[in-house]
Amino acid sequence: MSILKRNCAGMARRDFLQVGLASIGGLTMTDIVRLKAEKAKAAGKSAKDIRCILVWLDGGPTHYETFDPKPDAPDGIRGEYGTIKTSVPGVHFSEYLPKLAKSFNRYTVIRSIAHRQNNHGAGNHYMMTGRPTPVPVGCGAFVTFHPSIGSVVAWDRGIKDGMPSYVSLERMSRSGGPNFLGAQYAPFVISESPNSKSFRVRDVSIPESIVGARAENRRELRKSLDNLQRINDRVANDPAVTMDEFYQQGYQLVYSEKAQTAFDISKEPEKTREKYGKNNFGQRLLLARRMTEVGVPFVTVYNGGWDDHSDLFKNLKKRDLPELDQGMAALMTDLAERGTLDNTLVVCLGEFGRTPKINKNGGRDHWSFAMSVMMGGAGIPGGQIVGATDVKGYYANENVYAPEDFAASIYTKLGIDHAQVLHTPAGRPVQLIDKGRLIKELFV
Repeated sequence: MSILKRNCAGMARRDFLQVGLASIGGLTMTDIVRLKAEKAKAAGKSAKDIRCILVWLDGGPTHYETFDPKPDAPDGIRGEYGTIKTSVPGVHFSEYLPKLAKSFNRYTVIRSIAHRQNNHGAGNHYMMTGRPTPVPVGCGAFVTFHPSIGSVVAWDRGIKDGMPSYVSLERMSRSGGPNFLGAQYAPFVISESPNSKSFRVRDVSIPESIVGARAENRRELRKSLDNLQRINDRVANDPAVTMDEFYQQGYQLVYSEKAQTAFDISKEPEKTREKYGKNNFGQRLLLARRMTEVGVPFVTVYNGGWDDHSDLFKNLKKRDLPELDQGMAALMTDLAERGTLDNTLVVCLGEFGRTPKINKNGGRDHWSFAMSVMMGGAGIPGGQIVGATDVKGYYANENVYAPEDFAASIYTKLGIDHAQVLHTPAGRPVQLIDKGRLIKELFV
């Protein structure tokens, strides 16, 4: 854990003095965030330069067998695994996360995010958007009543240098879509596995049958057709206009040198690829790092298979935990060594945690009242545990935060006002995040 000279409010003395004597009466989180933004600006940096890699563990990862083990809980709750010391004295993780335990000095774990959406559809929506669903939805629901965080970032940042502003690797999460923001802010999905020797991203690699002058000729023909008055008038909500915008985005992507470089994972040294793990998950994390480095502001790495209602202990130690441990530790270390951790926010979570009691099938069921979330980079302190659950892991009971707070904190890290009001195409006002407060420990 880094050692800083801080006052009892958790703020560096120099920062406190820079706020001014007028703030002696009470320093708010807004003051702190504004001050840090001013210091970053003076250093030539901006929150708008921050990119985000969100690792989505679909199904709901267990907090007991990852970042919040309960070795002193009764039999039937504590589980089969032992614990392992981390790089911070007194903090232990699951024994199957040795690499993440060793690199804990690079990130924070929040043990106290909780909500009441106890099925996949609603839980996914809540954590992906920061807003609860307005109507009940089932476990199998694929819904987005509100724009996902990724889509909002894409809407805010726009497209630069032909690169997509929101990418999802393997697939889009249930509620990872744009809703009323429009289809142009949906993620560019790369379903192909970068671990395959024949890996080739659709719509990015130029087809061999269309090269050089032939492609340009086709583009010029398209441009001539689009010069019709109906197109030039830019009639609002005209489907032809929207399709033309999609075509232009697609063309820029195919012909973007940055895209060609970022998606060519074969350019990575074999040693680096092995460090992440020669599996689908590890190589997707590496590809996400490459894309954020060339300017993609938001990348989701989808990783399914965490809904362990049966054979949990067998399933986790066979694949899920070793791959998570190797891949996430490699990502955090790689970003730090390359000097890009400060401008890359890394988040790892699922829709909820798992039940305290182990069921008759040797698994744990849905449990939204306690979950662990890993967050690092973008100025987040390393080696920090935020909040806590009770001694048996039933409920978050210390520094409890809601999904609204989680989303508000991400938006603030990325330079987006989480309290702003958006408008649907019909003009209906929608507040981005309702009553979200910042997770203050992420901004110290």
